[in-house]
Amino acid sequence: MFGFALLAYYSYQENKTAKAAVIIYVALAVLFQPFAKIALGRTVWNVVDIIVAVGLIISVFGNKNKF
Repeated sequence: MFGFALLAYYSYQENKTAKAAVIIYVALAVLFQPFAKIALGRTVWNVVDIIVAVGLIISVFGNKNKF
């Protein structure tokens, strides 16, 4: 949760006009928060985990020119 919140903050600071990344990171922070259980079922959670992992890998390696 903290990681997605940081990504949302840095994404907002980097480009204040592109709100899509900020919204996605905030939604993921809420989805993966440790305080209240979100019951989606094991299969759905597996799919969500894979989609989020692929999205994070793409966002890290897709922005090589920024580092």
